[in-house]
Amino acid sequence: MTRILVVDDEAQLRRALDINLRVRGYDVDLASSGEEALRLVASVHPDAIVLDLGLPGIDGIEVIRGVRGWSSVPIVVLSVRDAEPDKVSALDAGADDYVTKPFGMDELLARLRAALRRSAPTQEEAVVMVGDLVIDLGAKRVQRDGQDVRLTPTEWQLVETLVRSRGRLVSQPQLLREVWGPSYVDNTNYLRVYMAQIRRKLEVDPSRPALFITEPGIGYRFES
Repeated sequence: MTRILVVDDEAQLRRALDINLRVRGYDVDLASSGEEALRLVASVHPDAIVLDLGLPGIDGIEVIRGVRGWSSVPIVVLSVRDAEPDKVSALDAGADDYVTKPFGMDELLARLRAALRRSAPTQEEAVVMVGDLVIDLGAKRVQRDGQDVRLTPTEWQLVETLVRSRGRLVSQPQLLREVWGPSYVDNTNYLRVYMAQIRRKLEVDPSRPALFITEPGIGYRFES
C-alpha cells in the first residue's frame, strides 16, 4: 500500500486529508510539526509527503532540505503562502510541486498521483516522442515531422533540462544556474527570450504552448 505522510499544523485539515487519502486506498501518517515530520520520514519511509510550509518549530523549507539530504521521496507542498519567492524557495529546496491553499481536493490528489508516477523506478527514456516531435537525449538531436530541428547549444541545454524533469516544475533560478551558471540567477529575461525561440521551433502553436509550459514568475515545465 502506498504510504503518504501529511504534515500540517491544522488539525482539521490533517483529518480531512487523512479521510480522503484513506478512502482512496492510501496508508497515511500524520505530523503536526517539522520535527515530528523528520522523525516519521526516517522511521516509516513514506512514498510521498504532503507538506505545509508554516509549521511550528522547523518550518517546511527546512523540512524539505532535511529530507533532501538523504531521500528523493516526492514532496508536494500545500501552503497558504502564494508569493512567488515562497514558491521558488520551496522548489529550489527540493519540492516536487506546490499547491496553494485554499485548494480543491481533486487537484491535490492529481498532483500527488503525478508526483508518485514520476518517482516510480523506471529506466530513463533515451528518446522522448510527443506527437510528431522526437527528442533524442543521447544523440542531442530534435526532429519534428521527420525533419531535423536546429537548436543552438543554449536552446538544447534548456530543452534537455526540462525534458529530463518532464512533468515537474523547474524554477527560474535552477534553470539559470544549470544553463548559464550561478552568477546569472537574476537574469530571468534570458529565459523569456530563449523559451520564445524554443517554442517557435518546437511548438505546433507557439502562442498557445502545449509542451513547454510557463508558471508565471516561478519557472517552466515540459509536459509530455
